[in-house]
Amino acid sequence: MIVMRHYEARAEARVKADRSPVTDADEEAEKLILAELAATFPGVPVVAEEEAAAGRIADVGAHFFLVDPVDGTKEFIKRTGEFTVNIGEVVDGIPVAGVVFAPAIGRLFVGAAGEGAFEVSGGAAKPIAARKPPEGGMIAVSSKSHPDAQTDALLGSLNIKGHINAGSSLKFCLVAAGEADIYPRAGRTMEWDTAAGDAVLRAAGGDVSNWDYTPFTYGKPGFENGPFIARGK
Repeated sequence: MIVMRHYEARAEARVKADRSPVTDADEEAEKLILAELAATFPGVPVVAEEEAAAGRIADVGAHFFLVDPVDGTKEFIKRTGEFTVNIGEVVDGIPVAGVVFAPAIGRLFVGAAGEGAFEVSGGAAKPIAARKPPEGGMIAVSSKSHPDAQTDALLGSLNIKGHINAGSSLKFCLVAAGEADIYPRAGRTMEWDTAAGDAVLRAAGGDVSNWDYTPFTYGKPGFENGPFIARGK
């Protein structure tokens, strides 16, 4: 696999114009994903992180894909294993299907509206489901590399009994699998960071909303997210 080849070779990072890191793994994996999507879904626009960074942003309509070839590049560089490959499908502003693959730790999550969510291991797909918050308190999950005071303040106002720090879109998947209950994020994210994990969580029975609990949708100007809260049932 392209991403793991570069991971094992300890790929070095470069800095993009927005000051975020990028590696050869991001660029090579994205080219492969774009080619496969074009062959399988001809004519459906794809907005991908590295293409967008290069100023090549597809015109989208009601149906499009969002791709992040290496979500959690900082975790990739630090070799924590907590980076993911994200492919999300959006219809009418809603993420309807997603794939989140964390190759270094061997976790693969898939989900689709109306079909449910699954963790795939050894060729077998195990159904996963978001859970109701336990009476004794919730398990919160938050960003390992991007802490922010607004998120900390929200979590401080809730009945939280435990906390998990995780990288990349794995945070959505931990909530989807019932391993955590809430993932709030006030800091900056882009739609390709969240669409795949969001789709998996919704398929698992969870929900993602804006900070004020209004619907969290896709296809926003610049494909930039505002603060959001992902939660279980």
